[in-house]
Amino acid sequence: MLYYPLTTGRNMNEILRLIDALQTTDKYKVATPANWKPGDPVVVPAPTTIEQADERLKESYDCKD
Repeated sequence: MLYYPLTTGRNMNEILRLIDALQTTDKYKVATPANWKPGDPVVVPAPTTIEQADERLKESYDCKD
């Protein structure tokens, strides 16, 4: 739910972008950075086990420090 003051205009493109980001984070269990648009890179949460970390190494994630 978004709250805007009645005196503040709405940017429908931003609301649609937000819906796309929310659907992506829910479906793929990832995070989307600021100004993310469909097709842009996402943030994959850190693995919680060594096994998950090893599995990710096999999946060719593009990792950044």
